[in-house]
Amino acid sequence: MFKSGTKRQRTQPPATKQGPAAKQAPATKLAAAVARRPGLRGWRGQGQGEAVYVTAADEWRGTSVQVCGLWPFVGGSGTPILGVPIGVHTDTGAPFGADPISWFMHGMINNPSMFVLGLPHYGKSTLVRHIVLGLAGRSINPLILGDLKPDYVDLIEALGGQVISLGPGRGHLNVLDPGEATGAAARLRASAEEHRTNANRVVNDPDGDQAAAAQSLASAVKAEKLAEQLMADSHNRRLNMITALITIVRNAKPSAHEESLIDRALHILDERLDRVPLIGDLIEVIKDAPDELRAIALDRGDMSRYLDATDQLRQSLYSLNGSGRFSDMFSKPTDQPMDLTKPVVFDLSGISDTQRDIQAACLLACWSTGFATVQVAHTLADAGLEPRRNYFVVMDELWRALRSGEGMVDRVDSLTRLNRTEGVGQAMITHTMSDLEALPTEAERMKARGFVERSGMVVCGALPGAEMEKLNKAVTLSRAEQARLISWADPGSWTDVGGSRKRVRPGLGKFLFKVGGRPGIPVALKLTSVEEKLHDTNKRWTISRASEGEN
Repeated sequence: MFKSGTKRQRTQPPATKQGPAAKQAPATKLAAAVARRPGLRGWRGQGQGEAVYVTAADEWRGTSVQVCGLWPFVGGSGTPILGVPIGVHTDTGAPFGADPISWFMHGMINNPSMFVLGLPHYGKSTLVRHIVLGLAGRSINPLILGDLKPDYVDLIEALGGQVISLGPGRGHLNVLDPGEATGAAARLRASAEEHRTNANRVVNDPDGDQAAAAQSLASAVKAEKLAEQLMADSHNRRLNMITALITIVRNAKPSAHEESLIDRALHILDERLDRVPLIGDLIEVIKDAPDELRAIALDRGDMSRYLDATDQLRQSLYSLNGSGRFSDMFSKPTDQPMDLTKPVVFDLSGISDTQRDIQAACLLACWSTGFATVQVAHTLADAGLEPRRNYFVVMDELWRALRSGEGMVDRVDSLTRLNRTEGVGQAMITHTMSDLEALPTEAERMKARGFVERSGMVVCGALPGAEMEKLNKAVTLSRAEQARLISWADPGSWTDVGGSRKRVRPGLGKFLFKVGGRPGIPVALKLTSVEEKLHDTNKRWTISRASEGEN
């Protein structure tokens, strides 16, 4: 600011002395000299070598020992590489590693679970198989509790695992079999007796270590308590499985008094039989009408009232006893008990896609059996009778079980809620959020969305635009992330159709890893040459193309 009445003086640069040569240099010569300088992309002009496209600089990754002199780095990708190597960041090319168990163990997520969403044939199962293979290399046993296509049989066989076939005429799974629980409870009681014997011997010895005796008594009490809990959990699992199958048969839940009848009948079976009971034995107990069951049925001394109260229950059980559409899958002794020292897959590929209710029943039976066997293994490890093992459970085609009948969401929810405390990593796979939103009641839809909300990480593949609003109810996605998922669902160009090269869709093998409200990490899955043979889910089409080439 200047005061009024004053004038701003313009300063002139001091005069400099110039030589005669400088005075005579024309402006045209100076402009020509400047024009001859190369620009940022090289010499400009026709035939001068100007670079239209400048390639990105090469990038390398090294340990702090190798590149310590370069610190601080001028930039970093920030992409985690913890866990199973998955692939590379689609934008930066940085390597990326992830799996729910490794991230949970290092505190990156709150529970060791992942929920995978994506349209069919865009690589969901391939991604999960890749993670299964990586975790198996870290001594974490994979449990594929229901393979409908099959997608995992070749992989489990290559790992030296156990393949259990189930389906009409293909295998049997007794849902009343307590499995390893009975044998484990016997081992726990024997261990408790041994601890008590040692404690008594030390107590009777004047020079014995009394502290060691007290420790032995505490171990005995713990083993007995674990045995009781194991048998109680086994009973509840069998009860829940029978009621779930009845729900699928009727497409409606059994009544409260019917559940009470089944509960009491299972206790009676365990007291009467010295062998593993079957569904036929359960029917016979209900037909015998013992006083305990008649009291539950409120027959008031009238046998006809008891028969009326149990007729519908017996009809539902008959349909599971070899005379209905389930054939003898659940009515005969189990063919192959699970071996939790190996990778395990339940092969359900023999069940047709038109038999949705049978598929759902088998999936539930496999999930229940798998989680029960894992619980037995952890209980024995808690007692010091077995080494500690961790497992990675894959629950594919989740939507089939959820739509199979009323109350099925609650049963799946009870199976999946305690994975963190049970020492089990978990992957649930379905196509879209519409699979979860298609449930009949809002309460069930909210519980199904809870599967996504509780997952430690949510992995999204190619999805249509209509899914974005539904997905945002469970996972926060930015507009850029939504646009990316929609673009991956694009079928790609038509120009290479029919050529010798197999057409690759833009979104094939690309996934967005989301953890909470953090920005998603877009990743392109990379497979090794060994994996590519194991991940071919179109073998029948491959054979057709080969025969066509020969002709």
